[in-house]
Amino acid sequence: MIASNELLLSDLLHHNVRCDKGINHGLGVMAWMHPPIHRILGWASRPSTLRLLRNVWRLDQLKGINAEEVFVKGLPAESDQATLDRFPTLLDAHMINRKGEKIALIADFVFDVKTGNILYYLVSRSNPKIPGTSRWRLSINNIEDQQPGLVFTEFLSLDDLPIVKSSLRQDILRKSKKLRDQFDEISLRANNRLEGWLEELPWDENDYSKNSKNYDFFDQWEDNINSEVSQEGSSKSFSNYNGDPWI
Repeated sequence: MIASNELLLSDLLHHNVRCDKGINHGLGVMAWMHPPIHRILGWASRPSTLRLLRNVWRLDQLKGINAEEVFVKGLPAESDQATLDRFPTLLDAHMINRKGEKIALIADFVFDVKTGNILYYLVSRSNPKIPGTSRWRLSINNIEDQQPGLVFTEFLSLDDLPIVKSSLRQDILRKSKKLRDQFDEISLRANNRLEGWLEELPWDENDYSKNSKNYDFFDQWEDNINSEVSQEGSSKSFSNYNGDPWI
């Protein structure tokens, strides 16, 4: 959540600039910043798509903002894109982890409108110009060093940073990981319950034979047959059954 006195740079650049004389000076094109102290000094707009002229505004000229326009007071300084490209910036700089690997790009930042101080940066894993890409929050205190085009941190991966905006792909990965964790937790609980149940069973054979009420029906059937045969006597012949042992 961004406070009322805080503004996202991309929001500023996506608005048309209108001065107090009612003139439309076009959309913002880039930030004018001072990277060593992490501060934005102003921004530039393009009044015409057919001209190379750029209007440069100081941050203290910003007086208001609505859904489509930002309102400024006073006249801009004039420049061109070639000159502005030489201004130092940390935007699109590579974020370097503690192994010296490039793991992200500086995509955006949130700043205080009154002071121009940059509060934190937003980094992207891939090209930040691709719509819907995820954003992670990089605090100023987490920047160990910086050079033109490079920002050094002690992090190992983007998972060490809090995520601010998730892409659809990132949401799917996070939900899948959450489901896997829940499944692992349920499986662990089930295994623990099964192990506890098995430990409580009477596995002692002596105790089991004493307490069990089961018996062998075939042994009992054989004992009954032997008893009947002994009672009728051995003189009884199979000839009485007409050669059929089952009658």
